Amino acid sequence: MKLGNDIAAIVTGGASGLGAATARALAALGVKVAIFDMNAETGEALATEIGGVYCAVNVTDEAGVDAGFAKARAAHGQERILVNCAGTGNVVKTASRDKATGETKHFPIDAFDRIIQINLVGTFRCVAKSAQGMLSLEPLEDGERGVVINTSSVAAQDGQIGQAAYAASKGGITSLTLTVARDLMNDGIRVNGILPGIFDTPLMSRAADAVKQSLAASVPFPKRFGKAEEYAALALSIIGNTYLNGENIRLDGAIRMAPR
Repeated sequence: MKLGNDIAAIVTGGASGLGAATARALAALGVKVAIFDMNAETGEALATEIGGVYCAVNVTDEAGVDAGFAKARAAHGQERILVNCAGTGNVVKTASRDKATGETKHFPIDAFDRIIQINLVGTFRCVAKSAQGMLSLEPLEDGERGVVINTSSVAAQDGQIGQAAYAASKGGITSLTLTVARDLMNDGIRVNGILPGIFDTPLMSRAADAVKQSLAASVPFPKRFGKAEEYAALALSIIGNTYLNGENIRLDGAIRMAPR
């Protein structure tokens, strides 16, 4: 797909990190960008910066997602691009024993479900609603109507200790890619996924310096965190390459995560 000011895009989780970098990259090429995010302050500021529109959206809220799509489409028209970056995680072992007291406990099911609802169900909710809208568009070159990019994680394949919910949610996103691409193949809508490794995002910035240095050193090459702009660059490449469909791409400096 050729990018320009006749193209509209929606980026979920677009107010910070990978989503913000992608929103900026798309806008720099003239794309009309709508940002879905729960953080109104940063979302509004970025939308103003890039000439886009901010939509207050919690991807677990059906009515809120519908309202976000309605606002984005009223401002920019039907989107041809959806990039899903909204997500979160937690770290809880499946079951554990307190060495001092002998007390045992398991991963709280509501905490597990929360991650699945945000990461997996929230992603699919946005994919399904965006794809439905894309069906109304006239096809471009090669019959393409739109493109969807979902953000998984290397945890989908290399889940670490305590990442049962996170890895399961991201594994589900990875598994959606080919199936949804096949669902939409006769309608000219491509679906691909990106599996980021260790990236320099606001979440990672909270870690201690020693932890960050150790993590960076564990990356085979280059020995550093990924940059949000590198994620955005891959997203643009996927959007621009019409023959790329149904694929999940690791973006990770060749890292394979250890158990912990």
